Amino acid sequence: MAGRNPWGGSGGTGEDSGNEGGAAGGDEPRADTGDKPRPGTKPKNPWLPEGSGDEAGGRRAPNIEDLFGRRPGRPGGSGGGGGFPKMPQAPGGKSWVPLVVVAIIAFWILSSSFHMVDPKEEAVVTTFGKYDRTLTSGVSMTLPWPIQQVRKEDVTSIRRDTIPEGEGEKLMLTGDQNLVDLSYLIRWNIDDLKLYAFQLAEPDETVKEVAEASMRAAVAEVTLDEALSGSGRAEIEQSVASNMQALLDAYRSGIRIQGVEIKKADPPTRVIDAFREVLAAQQDAQSDINRARAWAEQVTARAEGEASEFNQVYEEYRMAPEVTRRRMYYETMESVLSRTDKTVVEADGVVPYLPLPEARRSSRASTSANGGDQ
Repeated sequence: MAGRNPWGGSGGTGEDSGNEGGAAGGDEPRADTGDKPRPGTKPKNPWLPEGSGDEAGGRRAPNIEDLFGRRPGRPGGSGGGGGFPKMPQAPGGKSWVPLVVVAIIAFWILSSSFHMVDPKEEAVVTTFGKYDRTLTSGVSMTLPWPIQQVRKEDVTSIRRDTIPEGEGEKLMLTGDQNLVDLSYLIRWNIDDLKLYAFQLAEPDETVKEVAEASMRAAVAEVTLDEALSGSGRAEIEQSVASNMQALLDAYRSGIRIQGVEIKKADPPTRVIDAFREVLAAQQDAQSDINRARAWAEQVTARAEGEASEFNQVYEEYRMAPEVTRRRMYYETMESVLSRTDKTVVEADGVVPYLPLPEARRSSRASTSANGGDQ
């Protein structure tokens, strides 16, 4: 049984069609079906709907609207229905769109017109970028964004900047041409929010730059020992704080410096070993100096005591020269003869020599022996 050719004839004569159908292996339509193509007709396009035609032979080329317009589920297609879903309607058949637009506008006005400022904060209001006023703590109302904008800042809390940040070195030159590695802390807060917000482009960076300039100027006026000592640090901190405040006031920055604290003052890392050796030598030298001063003070005190004693003897000698002379003679002879082994006795009937030194030595030896046995 021959199949039906959906493309119809090839546009030639009936004989040609029959020949082509026979060559295709029995594709010629049967006589009783009535499907035999007529002479002079064009092939049928299966993508076109029935009844559509063109200027010449009642047919036209397909287009994209025909292909997708007839799909089931699309508007105008054979499936019916489809298309975009319709928005729900408000009661009375009206649209919800105006109500949604009004709700969005109301939310925009409320969210951008009312502002809550904390007790530690202040806020500046700008109208199209120009300063308008300053808001204090509480709830305030402004025109909605973008007509007016509000910028909040904490003006009460103390801000801290550490220079340098991290573990880096910050070498500075002292007045005696030495290098010192300094790390210090700057404490500051906002004094005038209007000046802080609009006078300087980067006020936070300005504080750091002014601090470094002031610190270098202060360190250049002291020696290395003063920079490393406690009293020298206190003077540097006070000088840096006052210089920073003067510069920031000249810039009209609206910033108040609360204090400067030097956290570290050390020699450079590359020479710290040699520096420690120098410090040890200086400490040894200072110890020697202190010992010499103590010995000098002792000698001076002894000499002053002897001079005072001589003055007292001289006063007594002036009042009684003979008595004083004899007493001094006796004291001198007693001091000299007490260190000899001879005993002098001036009396009649006494043996000229007595073995008193040997007796004394024997007595001392026996006394020491008795003490050792105990």
